[in-house]
Amino acid sequence: MERWSSRLGFLLSATAAAVGLGNVWRFAAVVGTNGGGAYLVPYLLSAFLLALPLLVLEISVGRRLRADVVSAFRRVRPEFAPLGWLVVVLVALVVSYYLVVTGWTLAFLVAAVGGVDLTFTSLTATYWPVPAFLVSTLVAGVVVGLGVRGGIERMATVVMPVILVVLLGLLAYGATLPGFGAGVRFLFEPDFSVWSDPLLWSAAFGQVFFSLSVGQGIMLTYGSYLDPETNVPESALLVTVADIGVALLAGLVIFPIVFSFGLEPASGSELAFTTLPRAFAAMPGGRLVAVAFFGLLFVAAVSSAVSILEVVVAAVVGRSERSRARTTAGVLGLIALAGLPSALSYTPARAAVFGQPVLDLLDETVGTLGLPISAVVVAVVFTWFVDRETLGRELGTGWLGRFLLVSTKYATPAVLLLVTAATLLAGEDGVLAGRVPELGTFDAVGAVVGVLAVAVAVWSVLQLRGRQS
Repeated sequence: MERWSSRLGFLLSATAAAVGLGNVWRFAAVVGTNGGGAYLVPYLLSAFLLALPLLVLEISVGRRLRADVVSAFRRVRPEFAPLGWLVVVLVALVVSYYLVVTGWTLAFLVAAVGGVDLTFTSLTATYWPVPAFLVSTLVAGVVVGLGVRGGIERMATVVMPVILVVLLGLLAYGATLPGFGAGVRFLFEPDFSVWSDPLLWSAAFGQVFFSLSVGQGIMLTYGSYLDPETNVPESALLVTVADIGVALLAGLVIFPIVFSFGLEPASGSELAFTTLPRAFAAMPGGRLVAVAFFGLLFVAAVSSAVSILEVVVAAVVGRSERSRARTTAGVLGLIALAGLPSALSYTPARAAVFGQPVLDLLDETVGTLGLPISAVVVAVVFTWFVDRETLGRELGTGWLGRFLLVSTKYATPAVLLLVTAATLLAGEDGVLAGRVPELGTFDAVGAVVGVLAVAVAVWSVLQLRGRQS
C-alpha cells in the first residue's frame, strides 16, 4: 500500500487537489454573477459548517479503511459496492470534460508565449482543442502513473509554491492598476439586499463543494495513503483555509483587471477565455501577464485533474493484478475516448446532442446533478451505516466530534439535496420558478442521471435488507 512521505506531502497534495479551475476561473465567475461581496458570507459559512466536516469524514474513512472508493463502500456493506462504482463513473465522466477545459488553458498559454492574441472564438474555429485535450490528458496520466510519492506528491511540492508565487506576482501587478480599489470593494463589500435570493446561497454551496473536491472520493482516496498519527481535523482545516485563500487571491487578481479596463464582472464563464484576453491585449506588459495567468490556470487545472484521475485508477488497481503504470494507461485511453466528443464540441465539428454541445450537456447533468448526488451518497453511507463507535474513534467524541457527525449525517445531505432541487427549478432569470419548468435537454438528461443514481442506491439498500432478513 502506497503512503505519503510526510504530513506536509499530504497537505500539499490535498491542497493541490482542491485548488483548480474552481478556485481561479469558476470562483471569479460565480462571485461576479452573484453580487460580489454578498456571495462571500454564504460561501464561507458553507465552507466551514458543511464542506469542512465532509472533508474530515472522507479523509478519516479513507485512513481507517485503507481502501479505494469501491473497496471502502464494500467494506461498509458488500451490497454498497455499486454505489462506489457510481462515484467512480461520475468522476470519470467529470474528468473527461474537465481535461477538455484544461486543454483550453494550455492553448491560451501556448498562444500567450508565442505572442498570439488568441480569442475563444478563434480557438474554437479550429481543431486545436482536440490535441490540447490529449496533451493535458497525457500530462495528468503521467503524474498518476508515477505513483503517490513519485508522481502526485512530487508534483504537488512544485505546483503549490508556483501557484502561490504567480498569484502574489499578479496581485502586485494588479495593485498598480487604477481599478484595484474598485475590484477590492466589489469582492469584499457585501450587498445585503441580495441575500434573500435562494440561488445566491445555492451557488455558494455548490461552489464550495466543487472547489474543495469533497464527496467525489478524492479525499477518501488520499486519506487511504495517510499515516495514523496525522491530526485529520487540523489537516482538513488547513486545506480548507488554503483553498479559500487561493480563491480570494485569484479574485484580487482578476477583478482589478476587470474594473481597470471597463469589463463586465458578471460575464460568468466567459471571464477567463473571452473577457480577460481583451484586457491582456490592451494593457502594458499584457503578454507577460497573460503567460502568468494562463500558466496558473493550466497548472491548477492539471493538479485537480490528477486527483480525480487517481480516484478512478486506484479503484481499478484495487481489483486488478496489473501494475499502476499499465492500469493508468488503460484508464487514460478510456478517458480520452470518453472526452473526445466534449473536445469536439467547440471545434468546427460542433459535436452536440439534441443541439446542445456535449461538453455543456455533461457539465449541466453529471457536474451539476451527479456530483451533489455523489456527495450525498458518501455522507449517508459513511455516517448512517458505520457504527457510532468507529465514527467516534475517527471523528472524536467531544463537542467537535458531535458537530462533525451532525453536520455530515444530517445537514450536508439535506443542503445538497436542496441545492440540487434549486438548480433544477431555477428559471432563466436566476430566481426560483414557482412551478416545475418544461423538460428540456438538460432537465431530461438530468432526470435520467438522478433516476439512475437513486435506482442504484435503492437496489443497494434492498440487497442489504434482504441479506439481513
